[in-house]
Amino acid sequence: MSFPANFAWGVATASYQIEGAPYLAGGGYSVWDMFCRRPGKINDASNGDIACDHFNRFREDVAMMAELGVKHYRLSLSWPRIQPGGHGAPSEAGLAFYDQLIDELLAKGITPWVTLFHWDAPYELYLQGGWLNRDHADWFADYTQIVVDRLSDRVQNWMTLNEPQCFIGLGLQSGIHAPGDQLGMAEVLLAGHHALLAHGKACQVIRAHAKTAPMIGWAPVGAAKIPATNSAEDIEAARESMFATQKDSVWSNSWWNDPIFFGEYPTEGLEAYGELAPKPKAGDMETIAQPMDFFGANIYNGQTVKASENGPEEIPNPLGIGRTIYHWPVTPDCLYWGPRFLYERYKKPIIITENGLGLSDWVALDGKVHDPQRIDFLHRHLQAFARAGEDGVEIAGYFQWSLMDNFEWYEGYRHRFGLVHVDYQTQVRTPKDSAYWYRDVMASNGADL
Repeated sequence: MSFPANFAWGVATASYQIEGAPYLAGGGYSVWDMFCRRPGKINDASNGDIACDHFNRFREDVAMMAELGVKHYRLSLSWPRIQPGGHGAPSEAGLAFYDQLIDELLAKGITPWVTLFHWDAPYELYLQGGWLNRDHADWFADYTQIVVDRLSDRVQNWMTLNEPQCFIGLGLQSGIHAPGDQLGMAEVLLAGHHALLAHGKACQVIRAHAKTAPMIGWAPVGAAKIPATNSAEDIEAARESMFATQKDSVWSNSWWNDPIFFGEYPTEGLEAYGELAPKPKAGDMETIAQPMDFFGANIYNGQTVKASENGPEEIPNPLGIGRTIYHWPVTPDCLYWGPRFLYERYKKPIIITENGLGLSDWVALDGKVHDPQRIDFLHRHLQAFARAGEDGVEIAGYFQWSLMDNFEWYEGYRHRFGLVHVDYQTQVRTPKDSAYWYRDVMASNGADL
């Protein structure tokens, strides 16, 4: 296997999932604090009040990362920790936490990659309409300005939004994520347009005010499609399917990415949504289409597609296919075809910003955590990503999800995605077998694969 010499090997986390709630440390409430308190919304009736207590244990966690050979760390910032009300004066305590975290990372030789928004929107902004309010884009730009002023002397790598398909689609359409709304498609798409505006305005702030030369991307869901065979017909069918838009769904690659990289919504998407599509105001698309340095993609699995007389046809997974604890199918070729199709269309270096799997791990009698399935899963997916690079895709980095077990949204603490096991009663961290395996992969720049 071959990876570029400057390939960024790392791990990823998100603020609400590991830190502990900001409102317990001088910050504000997020929509996830609200959502977790609604009966029946979280499958184990838990919340992120404590999570992995990273807010108090970050030095220990950074030291652990260094011991595991991590050189790149993707983290997200909690907006309500920095701005308790979502706009207005920032919290010095919140900024000081991230100051200390960034300094600790750099002292250990770990490069921070900062995501500005990973779903924990300020509750106070939700009361003012949330993403349905066009002003949300300006509030996000103001928040970005605070962050850039404080951290950009030490942070160069930025991502604006994580998975808009999720915080818009799951949060505002299906309602299984915070804030738990079930809106009509017109309102969902309007909120999505405002999220894209927020992305564009944040990029403008970073470019104009960063104290060190910035590298900017974002991290949408990469809904990968895999051709059933290597025939030209099946490959084209998978490519077409990967960038299609369905009228009742927000799970479209092109709908979210074409505005950013091409400055316009895809024609097929506009036809699919019809009169429900948002009506951009003058200058909106120019604001959204800011220059980008890389394409971050969160890819966990893929759907197989074949050519048929009626166009691309999805093929059901084989009976008994390997599955994660989420019942997601194990389809390693998603990390070949997903990056390949995204690179062909958008022509930006591809960074896998999330990839991993949830399992039911526990500490064995020998005091260790044995997770051979995770090692095999990562091995297969990394081999596929390397093949994409060998076939001409500009691959620039890979962030394993996740550094440690954490609060897995509506599943609570039932699913474990980490390289490191967390005992939520004692907060003891135990690196799993996969953590040591991944350490060796990173150290060899993938040569051991």
